[in-house]
Amino acid sequence: MLGGIPTAEHVSRGDLLLGQRSGEIGMLHSWELVTAVDGPGTRMTTFLAGCPLRCLYCHNPDTMSARRGVPVLAGDLLDRITRYRSVFTATGGGITLSGGEALAQPAFTRRILRGAKELGIHTALDTSGFLGANCDDSMLADVDLVLLDVKAGDEPTYHRVTGRRLAPTVEFGRRVAATGVELWVRFVLVPGLTDAPATIKAVADYAASLSTLTRVEVLPFHQLGRDKWAELGLDYELATTVPPTAEQVAQARAIFTARGLKTY
Repeated sequence: MLGGIPTAEHVSRGDLLLGQRSGEIGMLHSWELVTAVDGPGTRMTTFLAGCPLRCLYCHNPDTMSARRGVPVLAGDLLDRITRYRSVFTATGGGITLSGGEALAQPAFTRRILRGAKELGIHTALDTSGFLGANCDDSMLADVDLVLLDVKAGDEPTYHRVTGRRLAPTVEFGRRVAATGVELWVRFVLVPGLTDAPATIKAVADYAASLSTLTRVEVLPFHQLGRDKWAELGLDYELATTVPPTAEQVAQARAIFTARGLKTY
């Protein structure tokens, strides 16, 4: 069981691969009920395993590899989601698919989003947008809110943070806005890494260009994931980096509010 959800660890490797291709089986890391986080209302945030980015500040490095996930049937996850439908209705909440990277498992993500919409449940997709090509218009039609994690506003810094390119994130956000889906932008403020005024201003300019954007979250870096990196035997480059001060966070948020953006 994974937090009360039956697992599919009994299936053969062949059936597991077939199930993943069809979206009947997904590799999950965990799930939790949260309020005022990962979208409006009370949310069932489900963390899928596997991510193409290698963010230096990742606080869940155990979600980077799909191999560390547990196979779960889409139907069993939807049964669990159904149990909380009354809570979602009462609070204006819903489900959020996160990770890792939910779009690294597009067939499973598509199936869960479709099932949730058939239940009348609000859906949110928390994504870096790097695999935005895996989210076509039919999948977006089942998404009410995209939480777009913009790691940096310039290509060199983005590559330094993630090991990947910024362009796919930018392109995906613009496509989401063009389809009319609501957007929140999230940006992690890391002293010495993402705190240069130029890179923050570039994120703010990009956010301001998204017509369906309703919220920006500037999230202060923390060290809560440091022990996980050590447990996994991974080199954690930010071990000596200190969290930003309240003044630094306020200054970063001011760059966004100066562009008329509702910022938290």
